Amino acid sequence: DPHEGKTATSYVGIDAILEQMRRKAMKQGFELNIMVVGQSGLGKSTLMNTLFKSKVSRKSVLATAQEKIPKTIEIKSISHDIEEKGVRMKLTVIDTPGFGDQINNENCWQPIMRFINDQYEVYLQEEINIDRKKRIPDSRVHCCIYFIPPTGHCLRPLDVEFMRRLSKVVNIVPVIAKADTLTLEERDFFKQKIREELRANGIDVYPQKEFDEDEEDRMINEKIREMIPFAVVGSDQEYQVNGRRLLGRKTKWGTIEVENIAHCEFAYLRDLLIRTHMQNIKDITSTIHYEMYRVRRLNENNTGGGHTNGLSDHSAHEM
Repeated sequence: DPHEGKTATSYVGIDAILEQMRRKAMKQGFELNIMVVGQSGLGKSTLMNTLFKSKVSRKSVLATAQEKIPKTIEIKSISHDIEEKGVRMKLTVIDTPGFGDQINNENCWQPIMRFINDQYEVYLQEEINIDRKKRIPDSRVHCCIYFIPPTGHCLRPLDVEFMRRLSKVVNIVPVIAKADTLTLEERDFFKQKIREELRANGIDVYPQKEFDEDEEDRMINEKIREMIPFAVVGSDQEYQVNGRRLLGRKTKWGTIEVENIAHCEFAYLRDLLIRTHMQNIKDITSTIHYEMYRVRRLNENNTGGGHTNGLSDHSAHEM
């Protein structure tokens, strides 16, 4: 009882706003847009299916099993309405077919950068309309999961360059794909090496240090920063292990349990994206990345440098 221990006159009831916000949020539902980036064959689609326990990626939605990987980079968005305990979420997975397979991988990040900037542009155009929608549909990329091949040595120059460019316009969460190919020692060494290389190249991955809001935030995020990149294994196969049904990968020497933190760090990635930091990821997209885009675009228009339907190719897509 809110009145307990207080006289009826001293209780105002400001705390009831939380319940009002909860009700409103339940009615509206939530949106989350995740992009997956990395060379082909690293299990991007599988990991997305594992993350949301449903077939949410491009691969599983297409009818033909024998789908050839398209030569041109074609970016596909697939949206799903997921509901859990009365909470509705519109999840959009933006699947980018693998890059880095060609002999010449020059500028292979351009289509992906262009896609991210195009979503900001669509949002901006809606926002500056005089007669604007009550709720602007949000197609901005909130988070980009970047798949690093499990070489165990160091980052390839291509990955460094790609992440350097991406980190300026979107929240990046790097993961080591198919991490079950590395021994624990190799995994730890590789993670350490990747963190050093990210630092050396000034690549700021999510959660970015400069956006920690307070001491409590900093402590939570430090723990995450020490674990990045997450060594993940994806699977949409269920197996019976000790009488329980588990997502895993069956090998001759045992079953790798995807959601078991002793086996791989998939659970940490899921918690970060969904259970602890989803709102923060969206906030940073809107207050930092989109804001930078918006300021740049409006400045361009004011100085007469830009044209109205999108950034001049040079400034937006070559960043």
